[in-house]
Amino acid sequence: MDWSAPFRRVRASQPRIPALPELVAGLRPGAVPQRAFRVSAKAGFAVCGFTLLELMIVVVIVGILAAIALPSYASFLRKSARAEAQSFLTDAAARQQQFLVDRRAYAASMPSLNVTPPTDLATKFTFTIATADGPPPTFTLTGQAIGDQLKDQCPTITLDNAGNRTPTGCW
Repeated sequence: MDWSAPFRRVRASQPRIPALPELVAGLRPGAVPQRAFRVSAKAGFAVCGFTLLELMIVVVIVGILAAIALPSYASFLRKSARAEAQSFLTDAAARQQQFLVDRRAYAASMPSLNVTPPTDLATKFTFTIATADGPPPTFTLTGQAIGDQLKDQCPTITLDNAGNRTPTGCW
Protein backbone atom coordinates (compact mmCIF):
# COMPACT_ATOMS: atom_id res chain seq x y z
CA MET A 1 0.00 0.00 0.00
CA ASP A 2 1.28 3.42 -0.94
CA TRP A 3 0.99 5.74 2.06
CA SER A 4 2.31 8.79 0.23
CA ALA A 5 -0.63 8.91 -2.20
CA PRO A 6 -2.88 11.17 -0.03
CA PHE A 7 -0.03 13.60 0.45
CA ARG A 8 0.65 13.78 -3.27
CA ARG A 9 -3.00 14.59 -3.89
CA VAL A 10 -2.94 17.48 -1.39
CA ARG A 11 0.15 18.96 -2.93
CA ALA A 12 -1.15 18.49 -6.45
CA SER A 13 -4.43 20.22 -5.63
CA GLN A 14 -2.77 23.41 -4.37
CA PRO A 15 -2.70 26.34 -6.75
CA ARG A 16 0.63 26.86 -8.43
CA ILE A 17 2.39 30.04 -7.34
CA PRO A 18 3.76 31.70 -10.46
CA ALA A 19 7.45 32.46 -10.57
CA LEU A 20 8.61 36.09 -10.60
CA PRO A 21 9.59 36.14 -14.31
CA GLU A 22 6.11 34.90 -15.25
CA LEU A 23 4.50 37.64 -13.16
CA VAL A 24 6.69 40.38 -14.59
CA ALA A 25 6.16 39.17 -18.14
CA GLY A 26 2.38 39.42 -17.70
CA LEU A 27 2.45 43.07 -16.66
CA ARG A 28 2.18 45.91 -19.10
CA PRO A 29 3.61 49.32 -18.24
CA GLY A 30 1.03 51.12 -16.10
CA ALA A 31 -1.09 47.99 -15.62
CA VAL A 32 -2.37 47.06 -12.17
CA PRO A 33 -2.49 43.38 -11.19
CA GLN A 34 -6.02 42.04 -10.79
CA ARG A 35 -5.31 39.99 -7.66
CA ALA A 36 -3.14 40.33 -4.57
CA PHE A 37 -0.13 38.04 -4.55
CA ARG A 38 0.48 36.04 -1.42
CA VAL A 39 3.68 34.30 -0.45
CA SER A 40 3.98 31.01 1.39
CA ALA A 41 6.98 29.84 3.37
CA LYS A 42 6.79 26.25 2.09
CA ALA A 43 4.59 24.41 -0.36
CA GLY A 44 2.01 22.35 1.48
CA PHE A 45 1.44 24.87 4.29
CA ALA A 46 -1.24 27.52 4.64
CA VAL A 47 -0.78 30.59 2.49
CA CYS A 48 -0.98 33.86 4.40
CA GLY A 49 -0.23 37.51 3.78
CA PHE A 50 -1.63 40.98 4.23
CA THR A 51 -2.31 43.70 1.75
CA LEU A 52 -1.32 47.27 2.51
CA LEU A 53 -4.98 48.26 2.89
CA GLU A 54 -5.57 45.61 5.56
CA LEU A 55 -2.47 46.73 7.42
CA MET A 56 -3.56 50.40 7.30
CA ILE A 57 -7.01 49.50 8.64
CA VAL A 58 -5.40 47.74 11.61
CA VAL A 59 -3.13 50.75 12.24
CA VAL A 60 -6.13 53.12 12.20
CA ILE A 61 -8.10 50.93 14.61
CA VAL A 62 -5.16 50.70 17.01
CA GLY A 63 -4.71 54.48 16.78
CA ILE A 64 -8.35 55.13 17.63
CA LEU A 65 -8.21 52.76 20.59
CA ALA A 66 -5.03 54.43 21.84
CA ALA A 67 -6.57 57.89 21.48
CA ILE A 68 -9.44 56.79 23.70
CA ALA A 69 -7.53 54.66 26.20
CA LEU A 70 -4.46 56.81 26.94
CA PRO A 71 -6.28 59.90 28.31
CA SER A 72 -8.49 57.64 30.41
CA TYR A 73 -5.45 55.83 31.78
CA ALA A 74 -3.67 59.12 32.58
CA SER A 75 -6.80 60.35 34.39
CA PHE A 76 -6.87 57.12 36.40
CA LEU A 77 -3.23 57.62 37.42
CA ARG A 78 -3.94 61.21 38.58
CA LYS A 79 -6.97 60.05 40.57
CA SER A 80 -4.88 57.31 42.16
CA ALA A 81 -2.17 59.80 43.16
CA ARG A 82 -4.84 62.08 44.67
CA ALA A 83 -6.17 59.17 46.76
CA GLU A 84 -2.64 58.46 47.98
CA ALA A 85 -2.21 62.15 48.89
CA GLN A 86 -5.50 62.09 50.80
CA SER A 87 -4.29 59.07 52.74
CA PHE A 88 -1.04 60.85 53.53
CA LEU A 89 -2.92 63.96 54.75
CA THR A 90 -5.18 61.82 56.95
CA ASP A 91 -2.14 60.14 58.51
CA ALA A 92 -0.47 63.54 59.06
CA ALA A 93 -3.68 64.85 60.71
CA ALA A 94 -3.70 61.91 63.13
CA ARG A 95 -0.09 62.64 63.99
CA GLN A 96 -0.97 66.32 64.51
CA GLN A 97 -3.61 65.35 67.06
CA GLN A 98 -1.07 63.19 68.90
CA PHE A 99 1.46 66.06 68.73
CA LEU A 100 -1.15 68.36 70.35
CA VAL A 101 -1.70 65.86 73.19
CA ASP A 102 2.04 65.48 73.77
CA ARG A 103 3.14 69.15 73.46
CA ARG A 104 -0.05 71.24 73.79
CA ALA A 105 0.47 72.79 70.35
CA TYR A 106 0.32 71.68 66.73
CA ALA A 107 3.50 71.05 64.72
CA ALA A 108 4.39 73.81 62.28
CA SER A 109 6.09 71.58 59.67
CA MET A 110 6.08 68.05 58.32
CA PRO A 111 9.60 67.24 59.59
CA SER A 112 8.61 68.16 63.16
CA LEU A 113 5.80 65.59 62.84
CA ASN A 114 8.34 62.98 61.70
CA VAL A 115 6.32 62.50 58.49
CA THR A 116 7.71 62.45 54.96
CA PRO A 117 5.69 61.73 51.85
CA PRO A 118 6.68 58.73 49.72
CA THR A 119 9.10 59.64 46.93
CA ASP A 120 6.64 58.94 44.12
CA LEU A 121 4.03 61.13 45.86
CA ALA A 122 6.55 63.91 46.52
CA THR A 123 6.98 64.30 42.75
CA LYS A 124 3.22 64.93 42.36
CA PHE A 125 2.28 66.98 45.44
CA THR A 126 3.76 69.59 47.76
CA PHE A 127 2.49 69.28 51.34
CA THR A 128 2.31 72.19 53.79
CA ILE A 129 0.98 72.85 57.29
CA ALA A 130 -0.57 76.11 58.48
CA THR A 131 -1.07 76.45 62.25
CA ALA A 132 -2.65 79.02 64.53
CA ASP A 133 -1.87 79.09 68.27
CA GLY A 134 -4.89 81.16 69.33
CA PRO A 135 -7.50 79.60 71.48
CA PRO A 136 -8.28 76.98 70.35
CA PRO A 137 -5.18 75.94 68.37
CA THR A 138 -5.89 74.94 64.76
CA PHE A 139 -4.09 73.51 61.77
CA THR A 140 -4.72 73.10 58.07
CA LEU A 141 -2.88 70.52 55.99
CA THR A 142 -2.67 71.27 52.27
CA GLY A 143 -1.61 69.13 49.34
CA GLN A 144 -0.86 71.18 46.22
CA ALA A 145 -0.46 69.30 42.94
CA ILE A 146 2.65 69.86 40.84
CA GLY A 147 3.66 68.79 37.34
CA ASP A 148 1.25 66.59 35.40
CA GLN A 149 -0.89 66.21 38.53
CA LEU A 150 -2.10 69.80 37.97
CA LYS A 151 -4.40 68.39 35.25
CA ASP A 152 -6.38 66.56 37.95
CA GLN A 153 -9.90 67.83 38.70
CA CYS A 154 -8.77 68.66 42.28
CA PRO A 155 -5.26 70.14 42.17
CA THR A 156 -5.47 71.36 45.80
CA ILE A 157 -6.78 69.28 48.69
CA THR A 158 -6.99 70.39 52.32
CA LEU A 159 -7.76 68.85 55.70
CA ASP A 160 -8.10 70.80 58.95
CA ASN A 161 -8.14 69.99 62.67
CA ALA A 162 -11.96 69.68 62.71
CA GLY A 163 -11.86 67.04 59.97
CA ASN A 164 -13.17 69.36 57.25
CA ARG A 165 -12.02 68.16 53.84
CA THR A 166 -12.07 70.44 50.84
CA PRO A 167 -13.05 70.31 48.06
CA THR A 168 -15.84 68.04 49.24
CA GLY A 169 -16.42 66.37 45.88
CA CYS A 170 -12.84 65.13 45.73
CA TRP A 171 -12.63 63.25 49.00
